[in-house]
Amino acid sequence: MRKLGKLCLVFLALVALLSVLAVACGGGGDKEATPTAKATVAATAKATVAATAKATVAATAKATVAASATATVVATAKPTTSPTTSTTPTAVPTTPPTVEATIEPTPPPSAYDPTNPDIGITDTEIILGTHFSLTGIYGNAFGPVLKGMKAYFAYVNTELGGIAACGNRKVVLKVENDDYEAAKSPAAVRKLVEQEHVFAIVAGLGTAAHSAVWEYLNEKGIPDLWIMSGAHKWAADPVAHPWSYAILPDYYVEGTIFGKYISENLAGKKVGVIYQNDDYGKDELAGVKNGLDSTKNELVSEQPYDSLAIDIRAQVNKLKSDGAEVVVGGGIPGHMAQLIKGAYQMDWHPQFFIGYVNSSTAMFVYAQPYVEAMDGVLTLQGNKMDWWTDDPARAEHHRLMATYSDENPSSNSVMGQITGETMVDVLAEACNRGDLTRQGVIDVVNSIKDEQRDLRLDGITTSFSATDHSAVEAMKFLRAHVVDGVGTYEYEGDFVSFR
Repeated sequence: MRKLGKLCLVFLALVALLSVLAVACGGGGDKEATPTAKATVAATAKATVAATAKATVAATAKATVAASATATVVATAKPTTSPTTSTTPTAVPTTPPTVEATIEPTPPPSAYDPTNPDIGITDTEIILGTHFSLTGIYGNAFGPVLKGMKAYFAYVNTELGGIAACGNRKVVLKVENDDYEAAKSPAAVRKLVEQEHVFAIVAGLGTAAHSAVWEYLNEKGIPDLWIMSGAHKWAADPVAHPWSYAILPDYYVEGTIFGKYISENLAGKKVGVIYQNDDYGKDELAGVKNGLDSTKNELVSEQPYDSLAIDIRAQVNKLKSDGAEVVVGGGIPGHMAQLIKGAYQMDWHPQFFIGYVNSSTAMFVYAQPYVEAMDGVLTLQGNKMDWWTDDPARAEHHRLMATYSDENPSSNSVMGQITGETMVDVLAEACNRGDLTRQGVIDVVNSIKDEQRDLRLDGITTSFSATDHSAVEAMKFLRAHVVDGVGTYEYEGDFVSFR
């Protein structure tokens, strides 16, 4: 009988164990238990269940189940209620027990939403961004553009208290260095757009560097304004690139003007072209070919070089050996200074035409110690000269640069201020229209017609439309003069149309 009694107790313990398993697995109801809940169930026997659900079963009859019953239960439910203890197994409740649930928080969405027209606009700021070269030969050559733009923004923020039409919001300019390299500009621009949440990209520097990002900006609907490059493609297909606008003259048109001038004034001379081997230089070369009259001038030499080249003497030697008497240079100041100094050292004196990006008086510094080699060099420009301090606008530029920058005034710093002025005026007009959104800004840009800036020559205007993203309408020839080791540029002739 004692054996039979023990068997009964074991049977009762097993019944209680099955009840526990039913509760742990959601038995007795149609709803699943909520994870992380715990329960202690009272019964007539004691059993230990090894699993994520654990229960201790107690009974009034004092019996120990030999070799404690252990079971593994695959479950995540842990009920927290304790049913009333009785001498018989407790019935499984018909309603789910109260539980405490721990829910993993949903990660917050990224702050970047390309469809949000107000990204980069706060109650107090308008946040702009640019990719630029801050070091090396390109940083030295074009750093004044960036400093001129920043100086103007600082003036607006400090002396004007922000943009009045936009609720006195201040302009913030975030700058990412890309070293003028197409391999680095995409990461720089993505950071500005997706992490810094800029409203627009302004004055992105360099043909190759900006070529690597403008498709991205157009796909995202980010205003891509005042590109610091005159590549022909920026305005070639405005329908496909409705968000991109350059502010510099077209290199192809410039090359065409050089070619026409050569055939009209230097007929019979053999022509050579040395050019940066990217869209900039190739546009310049194509323009020269377009402008030259082949019955008057022969193109005898075409010499490309890498934009990051340290030395271009081999190309200069080839121009000379090919018999060029007129040389057009499509490159930046450092390389063009090498060209002119190299020719001078070889006692070779062709007529040089260099792109407008070299129209700053910094060229005379680059040309040292052979500054006299610059005498007679021709280029193009449309802005007021550095030393015209009797002109009120030029005098004010000198003041702004002295107050808000460590950079000496130059044609490049003027270009920076013109860019800053244009951006501020566009933002102000968007606010006046009650549409300070990305599309609202583009609508304002497309309405610019014959805009005359105080720092440009009278008659040099800018116009844009949805189907015309070309900026400057005309320019004028500049000729370099060197007297007693001091170089200056002087305008000559009439305006040359870029249309």
